[in-house]
Amino acid sequence: MFRNYLLIAWRNLVRYKYYSLINIAGLSIGLATCWLLLLYVFQETSYDSFYPNKDRIYRAVNSATWTGGSLNLATTSPPFAAVLKKDYPEIAAITRILPDGGSMLKYGEKKLQADNLFFVDTTFFRVFAFHLIAGDTATALAAPNSLVLTRKLAASLFGDPLQAVGKTLLTEDSATIFHVTGVMEDVPDNAHFHFTGLRLIPENYDADGWQSFSMYTYMLLHKGVTPQMLESKLPKFATRYIRPQMGDVQYKMTLQPLTSIHLHSRLGYEMEANGSILYVYVFLLVGLMILIIACINYMNLATARAIGRVKEVGVRKTMGSGRDEIAGMFLSESLLLTCIASLVAFVLVYLSLPYFSVFADKPLHMWQFGVWRTIAGILLLSLFTALLAGIYPAVFMSGFRIISALKGRLSGSSHTGFRKGLVTFQFVIAIVLTASTLVAYDQLEYVMHTNLGFDKDQVLSFHLGDLKAREKVKSLKEQLTANPLVLSAASANNPIGHNSLGTSGLYFEQADGQIAESSFLSQFFMADADFVKTMGIQLQAGRNFSDTGNADRYHAVLVNETLVKEMQLKEPLGKRVQFKIDNSGRRAERVVVGVMKDFHVYSLQHKIAPLIIQMPPASEVEDNIYVKISRQNIPAALAHIEKVYHQFDAEHPFSYSFLDDNFAKQYAGERQQEKIFLMFTVLALFIACLGLFGLAAFTAVQRTREIGVRKTLGASTGSIVRMLSRDFLRLVLLAALVAFPLSWWIMDRWLHNFAYRTGISIWVFVMTGAGVTVIALATVSFHALKAATANPVKSLKAD
Repeated sequence: MFRNYLLIAWRNLVRYKYYSLINIAGLSIGLATCWLLLLYVFQETSYDSFYPNKDRIYRAVNSATWTGGSLNLATTSPPFAAVLKKDYPEIAAITRILPDGGSMLKYGEKKLQADNLFFVDTTFFRVFAFHLIAGDTATALAAPNSLVLTRKLAASLFGDPLQAVGKTLLTEDSATIFHVTGVMEDVPDNAHFHFTGLRLIPENYDADGWQSFSMYTYMLLHKGVTPQMLESKLPKFATRYIRPQMGDVQYKMTLQPLTSIHLHSRLGYEMEANGSILYVYVFLLVGLMILIIACINYMNLATARAIGRVKEVGVRKTMGSGRDEIAGMFLSESLLLTCIASLVAFVLVYLSLPYFSVFADKPLHMWQFGVWRTIAGILLLSLFTALLAGIYPAVFMSGFRIISALKGRLSGSSHTGFRKGLVTFQFVIAIVLTASTLVAYDQLEYVMHTNLGFDKDQVLSFHLGDLKAREKVKSLKEQLTANPLVLSAASANNPIGHNSLGTSGLYFEQADGQIAESSFLSQFFMADADFVKTMGIQLQAGRNFSDTGNADRYHAVLVNETLVKEMQLKEPLGKRVQFKIDNSGRRAERVVVGVMKDFHVYSLQHKIAPLIIQMPPASEVEDNIYVKISRQNIPAALAHIEKVYHQFDAEHPFSYSFLDDNFAKQYAGERQQEKIFLMFTVLALFIACLGLFGLAAFTAVQRTREIGVRKTLGASTGSIVRMLSRDFLRLVLLAALVAFPLSWWIMDRWLHNFAYRTGISIWVFVMTGAGVTVIALATVSFHALKAATANPVKSLKAD
């Protein structure tokens, strides 16, 4: 019986080639789209799932609120780890990570810049069970100056990674000797942090103690211990250690599951840009909606074609076929067509996946779920699609009454209202996707071009790796600005726009003239007297640093407007501020000499935080140079900067980045997701219009005789086109009325991911409505115009 159903289904597919091709095209694109998005979602949800003990690893994160301010940090202070391990037996192992920019490593005559080296504790491999291809995890980080390399870095230095253990490496100035004690596999792409090598945190490293939130603390809990069991005890930690440092602050430490960091964490100072669970849900929904649009096309064309198969159903029922058998026949047709579409979809995915991987910036491959899981998934998806697309036509056509069917008439309702509802639903989805894409584009254009409070255009920064070069920064800047193409130059300890400034606890002078007992958390930055001018930062009050003598270098600071507001400083100028400078608790003191207008050091996803700038107290921290260049001849300016750079640092390659690019990179994830969203929005519109194209063709054929009569009575071509197009355009306009408030609601919530955001313009909906209407009109008009210009004599002879 089933074989007979498939044979009949095949004959019908061949007989109605036009509609079959439209359905296969729509379903194959829908299935391929769904498959690609599932691969993307699987990659996003697999982050950090490769660790054997992933369910027992947690990151300690902090949140605090106080009058006028708050913080939510992924980082902790250096002392956290030791105290947590000592006070809480639930913790099996704990380790800290301190990311570092890297070092120039030397092996014999070979030199290599090793970026992204991490400082870690000896317990790192107890928490993170990475596999070592050479060396032993139990001893690899046991001795000072131990260095564990990744396979890629070891291969670059020694050729054969397996021969690296036991080798000795020097830093660029030969001040530090590293002994390679292990080689590990490269960190997988789906990890929330990446490094090229590991070295030990210096013994007794404390930086600024509890006041410096500079490290990432991860813990492995004992088996059977839940995070709730430990978190219930953590308020005592805050009372004992945090309150004496920060005073009357509502502080809370929570344990963040390792596998939730990539998609669920948007804290300050994340190690790398994370994804978003919102986008996972959105892309899953988009994939499903596109597949539903393709299935709706099949439903509409199948039911529209029903009038041509009424007699066939009547004859089969007369011959004894029951309703179940008729429905089975039509479901077999749906299954056969879906199987063909699945094969086409497989080819489409195979051909497009390399390009989509680059487009999405994700390492995707065909068998990402595993071979058998993939095959099973394809079969299940095909079966689901076949049922979704075929169930309504099967029920509808198997319900014809015998007498009416034999007369070639549809009994009861023609279900045209349901078909119109399906078309409307299709365009609701397409319009929501289109409007949402335009809002996302508008927001990203806003964050890319909004005023950041400083002039980021034509400003570049580069790193000085050579310690001796840093001692000559003043001469370096003089030589840079000797060329008229270089407008100004400044030095600082960090490049802004990377979301990587530190946060420290500072003690401010109060209204009564006494230094506060509790600290105030602020972003901390070091820059010379030329920084404000180079960056075009405006002062609200007071003055800039002076480079005459050392008075300001050791005794002055600048603060921003936000700090003044949150500290509620009525007279900020002249206020004293203290910060710790060593482990013994000694403090340095500075005086506020100027208040800067707020400017962004981070992307617009983050609110402007309190900021304090001091001059670099020593030359070794002046390792980042900012240069403002002229627009007149940028290549010549860059050539001059590189030439001067090599005069002071001949060892390191010259590498620079423009500040506007630094900030743009912070939106790379959103930009990438916007591109993906746009691509699938176009596909959704295409599939919807493909169905509309087929439905318009069928409607035109169905009304051929009516069109012939109208033309004989003098109807113009334009009036006939309007008549055939009017019903479809009404459905598109109805879809727009439903879709606009829905898309506004969705995108209003998406915009809340940004601390600074644009509004949703009415023009987004005007453009979307106009654009979709024009596309739909063009789709329908092709067949309407063809029918309107046909010979009326032939039209009147039509069956």
